[in-house]
Amino acid sequence: MNDSLEAVRREVVACRRCPRLVRYRERIATEKKREFRTETYWGRAVPGFGDPRARLVVVGLAPAAHGSNRTGRVFTGDRSAAFLVRAFHAAGFANQPTSTHRGDGLSYRDLYLTAAVRCAPPDNHPRPIELEHCRPYLDRELRLLANARAVLALGGFAWDALRSAVAEVYGVARPTAPFAHGGVAALGPGRPLLYASYHPSPQNTNTGKLTSDMLVGLLRRIRDGYASPAEA
Repeated sequence: MNDSLEAVRREVVACRRCPRLVRYRERIATEKKREFRTETYWGRAVPGFGDPRARLVVVGLAPAAHGSNRTGRVFTGDRSAAFLVRAFHAAGFANQPTSTHRGDGLSYRDLYLTAAVRCAPPDNHPRPIELEHCRPYLDRELRLLANARAVLALGGFAWDALRSAVAEVYGVARPTAPFAHGGVAALGPGRPLLYASYHPSPQNTNTGKLTSDMLVGLLRRIRDGYASPAEA
């Protein structure tokens, strides 16, 4: 089958598989947040973004209602995005430390950023059936990102989703490693390593559960491990 990241992007943007999520994302795009009331919200499913030759794939939970659901680009326009992209820049994966809107000049080097669920969910809690509806998009991205040497899950939800996805994509048993910041699961020779990080949500970053040094350190560890025989 001929497939491409661009084909996945088009299908994601047009997706209406989950009625609850479609209603929510479109309602938020109409009601808006006071500080963004003059803006036109994206209000659709949000595709992945980044370097198609990336060795690092990063997977988050889902678009934020007034972040990616507003801007139309994954991890763009909210506090989680600001924290995450500063870390990407510090670790050498981003050309700038900010991610505010599509067309702001941001680009990623050796990194592709995506999510387990592509529509903003109410209360940031997608349902299992919604995750299943989105799974084929993540599976296809992982297959198409053939240079991947590491896949990083942001948060426990993404970790669980990713463990199921990699089992399908790479034909391995579902990793049993529990979620922990800095945790790693090996998928076998010739397959990428699976890493975990706390999610860069304000709940984690404001309390110090996840600091910039922690995330930048993990990103550098991942990058430096690409050529490590022990992690091949």
